[in-house]
Amino acid sequence: MTRLSRRQFIITAGAATAASLLTHGCSSGPTNTSTNANSSTGGSGSSPATTLAANAPKVETPNAKLGFIALTDSAPLIIAKEKGLFDKYGMTGVEILKQASWPVTRDNLEIGSQGGGIDGAHILSPMPYFMTLGQTKNKQPVPMYILARLNTNGQAISIANTYKEAKVGLESKGLKEAFAKAKAGGKNDLKAAITFPGGTHDLWMRYWLAAGGIDPNQDISVVPIPPPQMVANMKTGNMETFCVGEPWNAQLVNQGQGYTALLTGELWKDHPEKAFAMRQDWVDKNPNSAKALLMAVQEAQQWCDKAENKEEMCQIVSQAKWFKVPAKDIIERSKGNIDYGDGRPAVTGSPLQMKFWADNASYPYKSHDTWFLTENIRWGNIPADTNLKELVDKVNREDLWKEAAKAIGVPSAEIPTSTSRGIETFFDGVKFDPEKPEEYLKSLKIKKA
Repeated sequence: MTRLSRRQFIITAGAATAASLLTHGCSSGPTNTSTNANSSTGGSGSSPATTLAANAPKVETPNAKLGFIALTDSAPLIIAKEKGLFDKYGMTGVEILKQASWPVTRDNLEIGSQGGGIDGAHILSPMPYFMTLGQTKNKQPVPMYILARLNTNGQAISIANTYKEAKVGLESKGLKEAFAKAKAGGKNDLKAAITFPGGTHDLWMRYWLAAGGIDPNQDISVVPIPPPQMVANMKTGNMETFCVGEPWNAQLVNQGQGYTALLTGELWKDHPEKAFAMRQDWVDKNPNSAKALLMAVQEAQQWCDKAENKEEMCQIVSQAKWFKVPAKDIIERSKGNIDYGDGRPAVTGSPLQMKFWADNASYPYKSHDTWFLTENIRWGNIPADTNLKELVDKVNREDLWKEAAKAIGVPSAEIPTSTSRGIETFFDGVKFDPEKPEEYLKSLKIKKA
């Protein structure tokens, strides 16, 4: 039940249907990538005049095309462009290009900028691993590097108003009972929307459902929908629940179309989320340019994390050339102010708000990537015999992160000395030891592997 017929949704997969209400929906397959790489050129113009920093690397090329999806956690790339930080470190030709969906991002990374695509992107953390393993449009490996984590926290699982009486919160058991009633009433095609199979939102949704005894492979259809199209599909009754980043959960509540059951930070405190990733061949060919990009992104992450900059950050990303979303749908949750939309007391200044830099949010812990891969083994997305350590060591370039951090003056005491954050504990008491992923897998009751 994990796949959905296109005819059951007001959504299509091809770029040729751009005139329809919703585009690039359920398909994670072929798309018209070269068109979408440059479909939004608002981020390709010049940024404010900036003096080249004394510590700027001698870049091999000042040009790079970077993709983003309209999600708040893409802010570091946008801010680095708008504030002239790329220029500051010699990357004067950086273009930040809006992508229609995660499959489009993947396909544009596959062809690269030379083929009309992109060189790097704001991306779901597991996706660079899928691409490196050959899960691409042409079924050929596209080796990728993760250069930084863009954020921790900042996502949520939201529920349709139909299930408001179920009062679903951190525990999904109430939803299991509500689903049983819905099925008894003749509604058998229950759907949970995520943004990309095997991506972070898919894993949060599946973990949460399974923890409450709901088998995401049997009891509900888990379907991929591009983030900007989540609210529209909830409005038309096409789904029971969705997991996505902000501002789409807040917009759902603001429009009175549903409520937030939980923040993903409640599921796993300070969990890793998006990554800043580049094609391996681009980084290997342009190591100084890659370092310059990373320095700019890290500095932007620091800027985005400062409380005094939140309003300006949200005003910038809300613009038509970036998100084209009212700033009011972005700002409150960026400050940690959470209106769940179901009558629960609003939360002010939640410690589970999105973090771009604080508490090592930017550092790409290898232990976190090991969890992402282990969960993808759990759900049958990658082979069970995958050599996790070898793959993580190949893709995760935390060494480059450290070089860039030192270059922008991050104190040694603030740079992690271990590539592991240690044993992680989830909301249901389950623990993940990155040194023993197989034991974690064995402990899980609901799984496909």
